[in-house]
Amino acid sequence: MLSKDRRGKRLFIVSFLVPPLLLYGIFVVSPYAQAFQIAGTNWGGLSPDFEFVGLDNFQRLLGDNYFWNALKHNGLLLLLLPVATIVLGLFFASMISVGGRRDRAGVHGVRGAGVYRIVYFFPQVLSVAIIGVLWKEMYAPKSGLINGALRAVGLDSWAQPWLGDPRFAFWCVALVLLWSNVGFYVVLFSAAMQSIPRDIYEAALLDGANRVTTLVRVTVPLLWDTIQVAWVYLAILAIDGFAVVQIITEGGPGFSSDVVGLRLYDTAFKDAQFGYASAIGVAMFFLTLTVAAMFLRVTRRDRVEL
Repeated sequence: MLSKDRRGKRLFIVSFLVPPLLLYGIFVVSPYAQAFQIAGTNWGGLSPDFEFVGLDNFQRLLGDNYFWNALKHNGLLLLLLPVATIVLGLFFASMISVGGRRDRAGVHGVRGAGVYRIVYFFPQVLSVAIIGVLWKEMYAPKSGLINGALRAVGLDSWAQPWLGDPRFAFWCVALVLLWSNVGFYVVLFSAAMQSIPRDIYEAALLDGANRVTTLVRVTVPLLWDTIQVAWVYLAILAIDGFAVVQIITEGGPGFSSDVVGLRLYDTAFKDAQFGYASAIGVAMFFLTLTVAAMFLRVTRRDRVEL
């Protein structure tokens, strides 16, 4: 039999675990489970009447050109956004942490590193809605800051209706996603670099290694676990991308910047096809899990001990 102390300890632990787990189950797990159920129906979202259609929604998904067009854009983001964000994040973090000149105090960051860290992190204090509206105004063809700056330096021919041209709309959105996320990973990688002994960097410099070699040969292997986590989070962002796209371009012009998250939203709330939208959500769920699992599997390596 358990002693009174052990029973009391278990009861104390359970009393703290049950309420948050219950809330998590109701507000997180339950909607996921309901999405799987709704994906097998033709529910319109408002009427209580619906019919089970089995896998019909998923069969329809395979032949939906709008879905595949949106998925293509998510695929491009998946290829470009994590790589560009991590490369820039590592470069800036390296300059802030160990990019300064070596002196008697050892290896340190560039002068004004604290200010740079604040500047890079600044987009993180803004909501996605503010970022979207801000950049939408910057891309405005007549009153926008970008075209205004181009005209101010005599490059009038470079001014474009950025968000109104199918050639540029997607890349404009991708640039906003990059700008709004690099700062977080600069701070993340900077914090991780603080755990690397400065003696390692000093030894690399004494051996004649330049900054790029030190970053690739020393910093990246020692931060590999952090880079893996960063890539997974960025992959999830790339597969979603809904908020920024919806605010800046609404998927246009001509679906040239559409993404799967926005396709789900429009299908549910504009076309009133919640069953089909749920099927899109289920596809996104498995796609996200597959991408994360594959990357963690491919990039698995022995941990470097300091």
